[in-house]
Order: sequence, then structure tokens, then C-alpha cells
Amino acid sequence: MLIYLVKRLLMMLPMLIGITLISFVVIHLAPGEPTDLQTDLNPKASAEMRERLRERYDLDKPLPVQYGIWLSRLVRLDFGESFALDHRPVLDKVAERLPVTIMINVLSILVILAVSIPIGILSAVRRNSLFDRSTTIFVFIGFAMPSFWLALLLMDYLGVRFGLFPIAGLKSIGHEYLSLAGQLWDYVHHLILPVFVSAFGGLAGFSRYMRSNMLEVIRQDYILTARAKGLSERQVIGKHALRNALLPVITILGLSVPGLIGGSVIFETIFAIPGMGKLFYDGVMMRDYPLIMGILVIGAFLTLVGNLLADIGYAIADPRIRRG
Repeated sequence: MLIYLVKRLLMMLPMLIGITLISFVVIHLAPGEPTDLQTDLNPKASAEMRERLRERYDLDKPLPVQYGIWLSRLVRLDFGESFALDHRPVLDKVAERLPVTIMINVLSILVILAVSIPIGILSAVRRNSLFDRSTTIFVFIGFAMPSFWLALLLMDYLGVRFGLFPIAGLKSIGHEYLSLAGQLWDYVHHLILPVFVSAFGGLAGFSRYMRSNMLEVIRQDYILTARAKGLSERQVIGKHALRNALLPVITILGLSVPGLIGGSVIFETIFAIPGMGKLFYDGVMMRDYPLIMGILVIGAFLTLVGNLLADIGYAIADPRIRRG
């Protein structure tokens, strides 16, 4: 097991470099340059000034040279300075926003697991029942409904018309004057809609995966043997069937991490949440190459770590992998 984990850790490095190379090339293939935003609307900007800006940002060099310069900085954990007017280090900007994005994604994963696994188990055990058919309709709605449209719908009805939830930010005006319990509830109140929007699509998918896996497992011979021994249905499902049914779900959970991080761009922008997704959107609009690459590298690293954690969870659930 230890050798397997070491191999996976060593494989992460070339994968991360490959991701950065592809991202770097794709970003620079987009039309326009960061200097355009600083010079096009400035009537005093001359061709000489534009060229000086290109030299300052190393944009006058060939693309392989630019990537080499950026990669040499990355080895030192230097993501460079943002092209924005503040010229702050990219790492400082990301460090301010990353905890918010991680918190929302962790909460979304917890909600997905806490709701989808019981729904999937009950749907499989009570196949073709009213509960199973109802959850099937829920799944179709979850797959068909775009997350941005759901976010706007909830903001309109639950936020604007009924005033049940705030529709922007992470805290209310006067947040600092509230008690500790009041501040905590204020954060929770602001996070309900974003976390729900982030988790809604995952709830549909994971409940279907869990139902399908459970249906496959409960047909196996060892489940019939366990029932023939006189074990209760709770023991048969909870002890024997559930562990084996969880294996594919763990794999899908690791693969879903990129989707959750990518979805942060949508709901953080809609709900004006100061997270990494909103920062990424602003960076793309400003063609802030160092900021975009820094966020992509961190997102790719978190994705690889999520896949590694999925492999570890797979090994915990399946003793055969540990013995191997």
C-alpha cells in the first residue's frame, strides 16, 4: 500500500507540469493581451509605452521562453505579480480567497454524501416504490437544470421576493457588531444558497450511482448467504452490501473534484462570493496571465490531491488493495 501511494505521488509531478503547459498555451492563444486593457482606453498611450509594457511582462519573448521563465518561478513557489493595477503577488491574492472556495466545496461534498448515499440505498432496497420513482424524477431535474439558472431562480424567489436568504457576499452589513453566535449564523445564512446550488447537481448524480451499485451488490450470492444465515436486513445492507457498493462512488467522488472547483467560478460570480472562482473570473476578464495560471495550478493540485484521497478511500473500503 505504501509503495502504491509513493508511486501515485511521483506521478502527480509530471501530470501537474503537463496541465500547466497546456493551460499556458491555451491562455496565450486567446486574442488580445493584458497591455491592451491598459493602453486602448488611454489616449496618451504611445506605441513605445505599449512596447515597454510588453517587455515588462515578458510578452515580447517567444512563448516557450515565457513558459520557461514562469516555470522557473513556480519551482520557487513564486507565482509572479498580478497584471492588475495593484501589482500584488498572485500567491497573496489566492491565499485570501482559497479558504472560502475550499470551505464551500467541502461543505458541498459533505452535503452530497450525507444526502445521496441514504437516498441511493433506500431507492435500491425499495426498488420501484413511490420513493424510488420520486427520487428518479428528482434526479432527472437535477441533471437537466443548469446551475446558473437554478442560482438565479433561488435568488429571485428566496432572496428578493420572500427575503429568506441573502443573495450576495458572505456577511451582512454590521457583521462585526454581532455576537460570536450571531456572526456564525450570519455566515451560515449566507452560505445556504451557494452550497445548495453547488451540491444540487452532485446530489442527483451520486444518488443514481449509489442506487445502481447497491442494486448490483444485493444480487450477489454472498448477500443471499448472509440473509440465509439469519442476519437482519440492517446488518446485510449496512455491513455487507454498503462497503462494496461504496467503491465506485469513492472513485466518482475523486473525479468530481474538478467539477466542483470549476463550478465555483459560476456560483461565486453569481452570488458575489469573494472566493477563488470569482478571482479567476476577474482575472480572465482582465487577461491577468499570472493570476490565471496561479489559480489553474492550485486548482489542478487540489484535483490531483482529491484523486489521491479517493484512491486512499478506495483502499480503506477494499482490503484487497491494502494487502496488494
